[in-house]
Amino acid sequence: MNPTIIQIIAATLFGIAVLHTFSTKFFEHLAHTSKTHAGMWHLLGEVEVVFGFWAMVMMVTMLVMEGKEPATLYLDSRNFTEPMFVFAIMVVAGSKPILNFAAMLVAMLVRFIPMRGSMATYFILLAFVPLLGSFITEPAAMTLAALMLRDRFFGKHATVKFKYATLGVLFVNVSIGGVLTPYAAPPVLMVAGTWGWDIWHMMANFGWKAAIAVVVNALAATMLFAEELKHTGYGAETKREASPLPVIAAHLMFLLGIVIFAHHPAVFMALFLFFMGFATAYPRFQDRLILREGLLVAFFLAGLVVLGGQQEWWLRPLLIGMDSDTVYFGATILTAITDNAALTYLGSLVEGLSVEFKHALVAGAVTGGGLTIIANAPNPAGVSILKNRFEDDAIHPIGLLVSALPPTIVAILAFRLL
Repeated sequence: MNPTIIQIIAATLFGIAVLHTFSTKFFEHLAHTSKTHAGMWHLLGEVEVVFGFWAMVMMVTMLVMEGKEPATLYLDSRNFTEPMFVFAIMVVAGSKPILNFAAMLVAMLVRFIPMRGSMATYFILLAFVPLLGSFITEPAAMTLAALMLRDRFFGKHATVKFKYATLGVLFVNVSIGGVLTPYAAPPVLMVAGTWGWDIWHMMANFGWKAAIAVVVNALAATMLFAEELKHTGYGAETKREASPLPVIAAHLMFLLGIVIFAHHPAVFMALFLFFMGFATAYPRFQDRLILREGLLVAFFLAGLVVLGGQQEWWLRPLLIGMDSDTVYFGATILTAITDNAALTYLGSLVEGLSVEFKHALVAGAVTGGGLTIIANAPNPAGVSILKNRFEDDAIHPIGLLVSALPPTIVAILAFRLL
């Protein structure tokens, strides 16, 4: 490894950004207790701002040290399709008609679950919706699950233990629940085309194992909090005015179109703008669109793209130096400090890898996708939606890590033993 000065600086800033994500609750506390500079503390306490902020520092440094042309050429070489897609899919999936449609599906499935109403609903939101992410994409599944969990179960009676445990299961299940198809999970999408993996390959080698782990995790959480779920205020549906079927159908078409053209930003952004026009034309059928939350998540992911692009010099040799057994656990751990799609992308650049190595790399990347906010692209979306139900409007990274460990262990057992 012969890194340049800029690469060393970028790696240092990346490390600072990771530490910053673990310190956001501290900054939020300062924002609530300090009368001076409260706005700045609040800005630094926004987890979605962290990587965008440090990416800006890196680009200013590059601009000063190398000049305008190298800095702009580097930015132009980055692919910002994923941040744009996550923004568009979050806003559409979080619209009132889509939520009403999802609520109808959940209500139908609840009838087939041998549990009490609130327990059945909770189980479906942690099991069915994450698996649905294999078809409507993980960011859409995260948005739907987080909004419905927030409205139905994260009320004033929800305990801190319940909220963090639910968050951990949700993040892990969304991460592993997207591997039934080759296009829904970002770490799978990065390699599926290069390695020739189709839906049958995904189902046979990953999907059924992930489905078992998702159901076990959701069932364990439901049983653990069975008494709390019976408490007043748990499981109560948010009262929403019913959406007309033609409006629901139109929103589903927009959602489907954005999913189908997820790799073509010119197309899905055009569809998103048409959606915005439709929503504006019929405001009586809409609640507030989550534009702010979507933009913050897109900013976070864009910052990760900019900073992450300078980390290949140490990540790639680290991965390639592992055997197929070591790479699984190595990828699981590394995913916690960097985006899991970046890990699999680096693996796709190397020729001659064994099938076992490829499977271990992808399985490890999705297994660790729930451990931290930066581990998986949809995680910032869930944080953005749910954080105002936690103390100081912030989710403590250590709390997330601890709560995600048990469902992560279940995923490890599923992928390594089944």
